Amino acid sequence: MAKSRGENGPRAPAAEGSLSGTRESLAPGPDAAAADELSSLGSDSEANGFAERRIDKFGFIVGSQGAEGAPCPLLHRLEEVPLEVLRQRESKWLDMLNNWDKWMAKKHKKIRLRCQKGIPPSLRGRAWQYLSGGKVKLQQNPGKFDELDMAPGDPKWLDVIERDLHRQFPFHEMFVSRGGHGQQDLFRVLKAYTLYRPEEGYCQAQAPIAAVLLMHMPAEQAFWCLVQICEKYLPGYYSEKLEAIQLDGEILFSLLQKVSPVAHKHLSRQKIDPLLYMTEWFMCAFARTLPWSSVLRVWDMFFCEGVKIIFRVGLVLLKHALGSPEKLKACQGQYETIEQLRSLSPKIMQEAFLVQEVVELPVTERQIEREHLIQLRRWQETRGELQCCSPPRLHGAKAIMEAEPGPRPMLQPSPSIRLPPDAPLPGSKGKPKPPKQIQKEKEQWKQAKASGQLDKPPTASQAKVAAAAGDVCPPQNVLLKDPAHLDPAPQDSAPQDSACHHSQDSVHHHSQESLTSQESEDTYL
Repeated sequence: MAKSRGENGPRAPAAEGSLSGTRESLAPGPDAAAADELSSLGSDSEANGFAERRIDKFGFIVGSQGAEGAPCPLLHRLEEVPLEVLRQRESKWLDMLNNWDKWMAKKHKKIRLRCQKGIPPSLRGRAWQYLSGGKVKLQQNPGKFDELDMAPGDPKWLDVIERDLHRQFPFHEMFVSRGGHGQQDLFRVLKAYTLYRPEEGYCQAQAPIAAVLLMHMPAEQAFWCLVQICEKYLPGYYSEKLEAIQLDGEILFSLLQKVSPVAHKHLSRQKIDPLLYMTEWFMCAFARTLPWSSVLRVWDMFFCEGVKIIFRVGLVLLKHALGSPEKLKACQGQYETIEQLRSLSPKIMQEAFLVQEVVELPVTERQIEREHLIQLRRWQETRGELQCCSPPRLHGAKAIMEAEPGPRPMLQPSPSIRLPPDAPLPGSKGKPKPPKQIQKEKEQWKQAKASGQLDKPPTASQAKVAAAAGDVCPPQNVLLKDPAHLDPAPQDSAPQDSACHHSQDSVHHHSQESLTSQESEDTYL
């Protein structure tokens, strides 16, 4: 399918025609000079600081929305999160990333909820690597990217990739300069993939996917995340025949009948093939369609939950664009309907509205897989067997982790939270004791230790004071969370000393857990 000019923009339409065009570069058209002018915004003089440009928090040039192919006007709008809430989210995400396997195995629903709320910008790149399994792939293949990077590459694909570089987000600071570091890294990642999967080569829709990844992580990490997207999340999307995207178009259309019968009936009556409006949506994961803040939120959920998020977003857009008789009054023919889908209302693409609709839409992996089997059977009956045998699609981070278990490198741990001696223990009730009472009980404990009267079980008060004081330790069998249930068995002094550090560490561990990992405190932050 040949793409029209200005495909850099988030809503660049795809012209009607053959699907094969998505695997080749855009031929220079009448506006080639204009395209070159746009792509030369980042000249060498500007890159060296001679021309000053204002950059927003996402890295896009401020005031560039009016140009053809530029990000849409809503690109820079972001649902502002209070700084305190953002810091709390960062703390929670650091805790998850430091204990990723445990969280994925036991608290995956909590990860999904936090992805729906939005990953903190400072941790988004690392979180995407963990969610996609790209971090594991990198660890399992040390030096592989460098090897591919040093290889010469196939000239057939290199020429196509090079012609596509300046079309990827030309108003982002990473890609504004022709031959700049962003375009160089994009070339490296795409070339490496053609060598990693020579049977697939390069598909034009991979370029915006790789560009978004490069905005959040280095080239090597972006490469392995791209591999995971192409092989696990969207297998077959970028193969030569694009059979997988055609199947998913039929799945989307079938699901639309249940989500919005009005829109489904209208598209059926107009005989509009799903490929005319959903190809760029799905193959680029909406990176060219939505405002940037919405793109990031959709990708957060996509990496966690898989392709069902892409289906849900597509269904929400179709439902609100064509789902009422009032909106269909302006769509009397195919052309008007396609234009309606190319010029979506800013309201339905707004971050908060779109995310809420996507989360609440009842479309599950089971429904998608059931429809996939139905459409695959119809395909085989009418067209024969698929020519491209793609690996099975994995629905999100948990499925990928279970299919490819492996060690995950730990991030830098967050500092432990240490309580002062007079602070109450985690889970305890009541006000902290006065310093004089603590000192008195501490002296009593020391006297009991010196006189050898440790064969008697300590009182609950003594156990708590000893744990909080830090210099004296209760016996190892004292349960700090419930000091009333004590084991009266005597302990030797030597084991007692060796157990002291263990109990202190236990106190610190529980205090940290109670303040950073309790699910009861995980409100909508």
